[in-house]
Parts: sequence; structure tokens; C-alpha cells
Amino acid sequence: MAVTESREVVIEAAPDEILSVLYDLESLTEWSSAHQEIEILERDDQGRPTKSRQVVKIVGVTDEQVLDYTVYDDGVGWTLVKANQQRAQQGRYTLTPEDGGTRVHFELTVEPLVPLPGFLIKRGAKGLMETATDGLRKRVLAVRKG
Repeated sequence: MAVTESREVVIEAAPDEILSVLYDLESLTEWSSAHQEIEILERDDQGRPTKSRQVVKIVGVTDEQVLDYTVYDDGVGWTLVKANQQRAQQGRYTLTPEDGGTRVHFELTVEPLVPLPGFLIKRGAKGLMETATDGLRKRVLAVRKG
């Protein structure tokens, strides 16, 4: 059964500043405790990742996954190509400029291969949502300060 979660945060930065952090997949291991290893497999002509291999560990479950990325006018998203523990995954960051910063909407849908207990799914989703929004905000502000 697929699980979808979403969350929003306002980051005191321009969309381009936020996107530069999102495109820097190699730094994910520094600000996302779930990400154990990142390898960029392909890049577009502007140097942005179009495919990556990642090793993630969430609520004690380790998974190796390959993701395809899509750049949108208002953000970036990805789709699962293959994984050991997931049947499907889609994620998307949508960035909307507003006074004093950018509203960041993050949505993630994950379909595990095996059924997991509800409490594990909720705990994993909560941690992922916090990292994907609050963790992103902290990283963007730290990069902005230099």
C-alpha cells in the first residue's frame, strides 16, 4: 500500500538558492541522517543530477535505490527506477516565492515492497518530512551564511 505525506516550510532564501542545495545531492549525507551514500549516475548539460544511486536507512530498514530526476519551472522531483525495499516512490519539491523568502511544499509517495506496521510507517514518514523541510531549511541558511 502506498503512503503519501506532504509538508510545507518557508525558507528565508530565493528559490535559486534552495534549488542549488537540492541539486547538490552529494551533500545530502551531511544534512539528512537517512542518506548513507549518494552516487550521481548522470547529469544534464547544466550539471544538474538526472539519475542517482542512494543508500538510505529509515526506521532500521536499509534500501539501495536508483532515482530519476525531473526539473520543473517551480522545483524538482524524482521517480524511483529501482530499489530493494520499495515498489514505487515519487517525490517533489515545489517552490513558491513570497515576501521574505520561498514557500517550499514537499510531497513524497512511497510504496514499500512488504507491508510494514503502521507505527513504523508513521515514524519513518515523520522523520523524512522533518528532514525534507526543516533540515533543508537549516542547510540552505547555513550555505547562505557561507
